[in-house]
Amino acid sequence: MNIVDRFINYTRINTTTSRENGAAGIMPSSPGQMELAQLLAKELEALGMEEIVLRDTAILTATLPSNVDYPTQTVSFFAHLDTSMEQTNDTNAQVVHYEGGDITLNAALDIVMKQSEFPELADYQQQDIIVTDGTSLLGADDKAAIAAVMHALQVLQANPEIKHGPVKVAFVPDEEQGLRGAKAFDVDSFGADFGYTLDCCGIGEFVHENWNAGDAVITFIGQSAHPMSAKGKLKNSLLMAHKFIAMLPGGEAPEYTDGREGYYWVKELAGNSAKTVLKMDVRDFTKQGYAARMAFLQQLADNCVALWGEGSVVIGLSDRYENVANSLEGEASFPIDIAKEAYARNNIVMKATPMRGGYDGAVLSQKGLPCPNIFTGAHNFHSIYEYLPVPSLEAASAVVVDVIRITAERATR
Repeated sequence: MNIVDRFINYTRINTTTSRENGAAGIMPSSPGQMELAQLLAKELEALGMEEIVLRDTAILTATLPSNVDYPTQTVSFFAHLDTSMEQTNDTNAQVVHYEGGDITLNAALDIVMKQSEFPELADYQQQDIIVTDGTSLLGADDKAAIAAVMHALQVLQANPEIKHGPVKVAFVPDEEQGLRGAKAFDVDSFGADFGYTLDCCGIGEFVHENWNAGDAVITFIGQSAHPMSAKGKLKNSLLMAHKFIAMLPGGEAPEYTDGREGYYWVKELAGNSAKTVLKMDVRDFTKQGYAARMAFLQQLADNCVALWGEGSVVIGLSDRYENVANSLEGEASFPIDIAKEAYARNNIVMKATPMRGGYDGAVLSQKGLPCPNIFTGAHNFHSIYEYLPVPSLEAASAVVVDVIRITAERATR
């Protein structure tokens, strides 16, 4: 099966994640994810994979045995089964040969992807591009990754002269709602030495750093009173919360930052005069910066208690995930070196990009499996204008093959 047909076949299975089921602790949160995992399990068996295990959570793992007679490290690859809930319709993918200008996705509904709004399209003139019909996501996030990994295994099966050590693959559910599949993944029993996710972005991009991420929940306890006799009695927790927010550093919010600039995100505020709960995200690329931000919030809460009285402010701080870079320092940086060589062998210029977000590799790295991220080639994730240039998808799969090849070669150097 060619890689385009493989990808489009995967997109025909609706794997939209369900936030409601996820919140209820159900994994996978949608039945389509299990359906896709079952299909992949059959395909992995046909490709000669061993130790194929499909769990009732839809976490699917498998191993390609080594074909060399010397020990090598075990490399692994991860992709997620679910697609974002921004659009829930079934995907109707189509392949267009792009010659420049706008792309009509759906003439009947007058849905057009305009080159003026997506100028990076100019980089893909005279290429086949996979797009939607304008009524759904494409699902390249992350089915392009699944197709790239599966095609790479197909290449290895068809070309036994390519030397490789043991290779492990894993497909996990519900990445799109808090990296739930990765959080449930058993790294120790998986048995890999290092890994790569394939998730996000155009050809050449490579992620080996992302946020240190944390959550803050601040509860403000006031005192309600009837307004006719409120003087000296009413203690309005809503106003306490607003004063707290006003004391956050100016300009350090998502809408004012980019690159490696961290932030405090006032994400949710709910309550009444008696009790108000503020939920915030805290993000920073450096360990020191992240620690300083969390300490600042604690100090601000303590100062407010001193001002408003004992029990007026209760703060809860928790860590969500760490920067992948924390797991790739010093001698542990070799997965980056392997990827650089694989990109170079395919004449791809590596564009190391700090990810202003989380991905499965962040959780896996924190669990002890260093896991940077390789491109899939897709653009405009979570949008009806999501598209996937075919040469970029092919390149992602070729990089996977060369990462596997180079891992075996390094054992003999």
